[in-house]
Parts: sequence; C-alpha cells; structure tokens
Amino acid sequence: MRSATISRHTAETRIEVAVDLDGTGRYDVATGIGFLDHMVEQVAKHSLIDITMKVEGDLHVDQHHTTEDSALALGQALLKALGDKAGIGRYGHAYSPMDETLARVALDLSGRSYLVWRAGFTQAKLGEWDTELIEHWFHSIAQTAGITLHVEVLYGTNNHHVCEAIYKGFARALRQAVEKDRRKGEAVPSTKGQLGG
Repeated sequence: MRSATISRHTAETRIEVAVDLDGTGRYDVATGIGFLDHMVEQVAKHSLIDITMKVEGDLHVDQHHTTEDSALALGQALLKALGDKAGIGRYGHAYSPMDETLARVALDLSGRSYLVWRAGFTQAKLGEWDTELIEHWFHSIAQTAGITLHVEVLYGTNNHHVCEAIYKGFARALRQAVEKDRRKGEAVPSTKGQLGG
C-alpha cells in the first residue's frame, strides 16, 4: 500500500495531508487560499494521486507560511508513500499546453532536492494568492520529497494559464515518476541500489 499521512503542526500552521500514489485522482483540499486549493486539486487529478489536505494557517499575517508548509507536508507525504522507491519509473516529464501557454516540466525522484525555475508572472496575485509564492511552493515540495525539478514556461501571456500549465505539467511528470514499471520488478532504479543521496 503506497500511501501515507503526515501531520505537521507548528506555531504558524496546522496541516493534515494524506496521499495514495495508486489512487484515481480524488482530492479534498482546503488550505484557506482558493487558488492554491485549485492548483493542488490539479496535481491530484492529473497525477492520479489521491490527495487530502487540510490547512489552518496564519493567513492574518500573510500567505507565506500556509503556502510553504502545505508544500513541505505534501512532499513529506509523497516521500513516505514512496518508501524505498523500488520499481518506480523515477523520471517524469511533460509538455503542458493551456491555450496560448506551453510549460515544460521534468523531474527525477533522486532524493536530491533541486529546483530550476524559468517562469514568471506579470501580475502580483492570482485570485487572492501572491504569485511570488508559486516558485516557493515548488521549491518547498522539491525540498522535502527529494525531487530534482526543472520547470520552464516556453511561452504564455495569461497568468492563470501559465500557473495552471505548470501545475498540470508537474502532475503529469509526477505520475510517470511514481508509477511502478513492471519490467523493473522490485529493483530500485539506481546503479547505487538506493535513491536518496
């Protein structure tokens, strides 16, 4: 059973996250930030990973802690559900078009956290969510899940489309990486015999 539950409680946020890597893309997400909810739902729907996420954050301060900690907790849950990563695809990539926008996402569940970010936004907010926090969300999930993650927007003008193309591309790449490859059996996809550094 490749599933995990994480409870992350700090003075700034209280978070409960559950994932099932072999799900159907079901989601139940409530972070207190509508656009962030929408993006995490996209991750679930297009990765086929079931995600439940409940966040109580200090939104009276700003959105930073809620954004960061939700990604940290989701990354922890993904890492826990992957276990020793035996038999997984490990790598994933996707081109994600949305109207005039095209995003490219490539990732490796190597255990080594790294983010290359070649994307940007021309407005300060999407809904009520600060767009400067979007890169930070991806940095945070890469950090705790141990993902080498490359995100690039090849072109696009509509900020909503740019953000959604990135998240959908991430989801599709993640689906490839976490899925079991029958040809690998239970072998860990590394000549080192382990993934994690």
